[in-house]
Amino acid sequence: MTRRSRRLLAVLALALAIAASVLAAAHVARLHALERDSVEATSALRLRALALQRFVDRYRVLPTVLALDPALRQALTVPRDQVDVPALNRRLEQANGLTHVSTLTLIDRHGVALAASNWREPSSNVGLDYNFRPYFQLAMADGHGSFYGIGVSTHVAGYFIAEAVTDDAGRRLGAVVVKITLDTIAEEWADSADTVLLSDRYGVAFLGNRPAWRYRPLHPLDAGAARALADARQYGGQLRPAARYAVLRQLVANGRLVRLDDPPGGDAVWQSLPLPSQGWTLHLLHGDRDATLAGYRAWLVVLGGWLPAILLGLFLQQRLRVARMRRRSREELERLVAHYAGALRSAQDSLVQAALLAAAGQPEGLERLPQGVSVVDKALRIVAWNRRYAELMQFPPGLLERGRPVEELFRHNARRGLLGPGDEDEAIQRRLDYLREGGPHLYERERPDGTVLEIRGHPLPDGGFVTSYADITAYKDAARELRTLTATLENRIDAATREQRLATAEARRANRDKTRYVAAAVHDLLQPLNAARLFAGALRGPLRDGADRALLVRVEHALQALDSQLTSMLDLARLDAGGFQASVADVPLSPILAELSRQFGIVAQAKGLRLDLVDTRAWVRTDPVLLRRVLQNFLSNAVHYTPHGRVLLGCRRDGDHLRIEVWDSGVGIPDDQRERVFQEFRRLDSGVDADERSAGLGLSIVRRIAQRLGHAVSLRSRHGHGSVFAIRVPRVASATDRGAAATARTADADSPLAGRRILCIDGDTRSRTAMATLLQRWGCQVDTAGDAVEAVTLAGSAPPPDLVLLDYRLGETVAPALWPALHRRWGHEPPAIVLIDPADEPLRATLDAAGLRPMTKPASPSRLRALMSRLLAHHG
Repeated sequence: MTRRSRRLLAVLALALAIAASVLAAAHVARLHALERDSVEATSALRLRALALQRFVDRYRVLPTVLALDPALRQALTVPRDQVDVPALNRRLEQANGLTHVSTLTLIDRHGVALAASNWREPSSNVGLDYNFRPYFQLAMADGHGSFYGIGVSTHVAGYFIAEAVTDDAGRRLGAVVVKITLDTIAEEWADSADTVLLSDRYGVAFLGNRPAWRYRPLHPLDAGAARALADARQYGGQLRPAARYAVLRQLVANGRLVRLDDPPGGDAVWQSLPLPSQGWTLHLLHGDRDATLAGYRAWLVVLGGWLPAILLGLFLQQRLRVARMRRRSREELERLVAHYAGALRSAQDSLVQAALLAAAGQPEGLERLPQGVSVVDKALRIVAWNRRYAELMQFPPGLLERGRPVEELFRHNARRGLLGPGDEDEAIQRRLDYLREGGPHLYERERPDGTVLEIRGHPLPDGGFVTSYADITAYKDAARELRTLTATLENRIDAATREQRLATAEARRANRDKTRYVAAAVHDLLQPLNAARLFAGALRGPLRDGADRALLVRVEHALQALDSQLTSMLDLARLDAGGFQASVADVPLSPILAELSRQFGIVAQAKGLRLDLVDTRAWVRTDPVLLRRVLQNFLSNAVHYTPHGRVLLGCRRDGDHLRIEVWDSGVGIPDDQRERVFQEFRRLDSGVDADERSAGLGLSIVRRIAQRLGHAVSLRSRHGHGSVFAIRVPRVASATDRGAAATARTADADSPLAGRRILCIDGDTRSRTAMATLLQRWGCQVDTAGDAVEAVTLAGSAPPPDLVLLDYRLGETVAPALWPALHRRWGHEPPAIVLIDPADEPLRATLDAAGLRPMTKPASPSRLRALMSRLLAHHG
């Protein structure tokens, strides 16, 4: 080998090494980037799925609550012409205004909308038939149902949540349907550079941040899915053609690298996450631009070590090699196509060729065929057949002979009943016409003995016909047995499903009964407890002896502990049953913290502790009532478990959130007990105040309330040095006017009550007497009434009061229904305080809208005095 040849080989080896290193680096870098994108897409999907689930869960309990409304249940049990439809419409409209959902609809058992919150709008749901909607069918069958689709009357897409309304016997009377729009979710996705899609159980993308994907199936729909979508009118005729894409590679975390054709989008990493509770799937499509750039960077890094001339030579050589490979591939493909096309033609012509040879006197080809074969010439005379044909047809001796007209064979078969029912001559003539026309045919025939034959006919080139007969009886029997087995399995599955649904419904009924029992029991216990606390407050003034006053303090502490435990038990039952309805709004944080600081500052001072408040001007988005409950539990625990030192209440920024913290210098919590303190009936065995035993429910309620609001609760602690409990809430922009209004509402809490005329309306004699005694101790002039009739009568005869105290439930009448009749008698509307049970907390917004100030029973004397003074000062 010459020196020139060796140099050429060295150059070629170097070029190959460069090409291998460049391609390997680019491929590995791009693949690594794609795998990373797939993992990151999974994390992003989980976060978006959590946000979506929280948004949907916010409204899931509403139809369950409305289904228990006695007015709605009553409307479904009477004839339609006796229903006060306008009153029902206004009731649903008011409920919708409080919850800010899209539409509330009451549907009777026939699927017709009886009332709706959008009754004032041209696109009202009232009177429309929703029997075809799956959510109604599921609610009537299973008790509840959900469905996403385009509204029939509003033509606005939304998520429908339905709950069956049942009577006392458990019979379903109809359904309450809540429709919520997912526009908020779509707006959150709009700023994403990735394509985010939400598809239903049929694979139809109904929500996303790319309009081209909306109402487009992610894979071709089968006939059953298309029919189900059409029957439910789910997308109102807006369904688009299915998306077209090719899967290029499977990635980690069940990701895929796809090439998008329609809608166009190039290559992208496609990641999906099922949402089993709704039957949806969340998808994220991330473009491969980052992966491609990573491959380019790796490619450039490797090439940066080689000379440009070598790179150019490698590139040209690679291009030539690719061209040759493409040419060879194309030639090989053409050869394969020609080969398989010839094989198909020969398979189709093999039977015809064998028939032609048999007609020419060479029947050996027919005898080698597994099926029975007969050949007739263009004069319709039989000219050839094989042994298998004779076995299948079972002709008598002498009938099957060369040159005999095939019409005689048909007539013999007709007499045997092998041509089926109907006129014999017509059946024979029809078969003769098939043979004369020379068209191919294929059909199956079952003989009287149960044998099933597959009959195929082919015309011959010069006239005549060849027919093959294959016995497929065994195949048909197997298919029939398979269908029988499938039907049996389906029946067993249906039976098991029905049993499971019945068990689930029974468990839910038991849970609802438990919640109602707890609520009723606590309500009955709170009435005498409220009276006892009011009597104790009335005794504080007359008692002068130190021992007696100390005994009174211990009584008040015991009553307070009993009140706390009863309230906690009721809250826990309501949380388990989904009874808490969060009312989220933008609220100032300062008034909430200031009220809690005043409330617990007195308790801390009594224990020799100092409670400090770090005030703030921040506004947060939350439910103020539920947030106050969380912080009350934090402060109660901090004061209880701090023998000496101080407690600090404040907040600090955490990105776009605010972390409200309660610090204490108490006993702290060991590492192995930090998770246990959030469990029901678990409390810290610290030895502090061992005689004041609590139920251990406070932090369990805190965690469930935080989960309902979507807030995060955290705990930091050092054993023996103190703890920090915190809740993280979204921070919003402050508003000066809202802050001023809130300040005005909480100002002047200590106005005197001497000489003021107070009207007390309460159906419970003990509570009414205790309240009157307490008010008289404060120097008030007190009038009392035991029911609605007595209150209206008193309003017409006695002077108008300066303030009214009334219980929410007065027999069959509730406070908002009585209030208009009272202030019509007086000619003006004095301030009013309505005492409500803890179970009636969701009614706060309704009472505020009616101009009534709610206060939870049992009423603390100090809180009641402060609220009365503030209302009287504000009223002038």
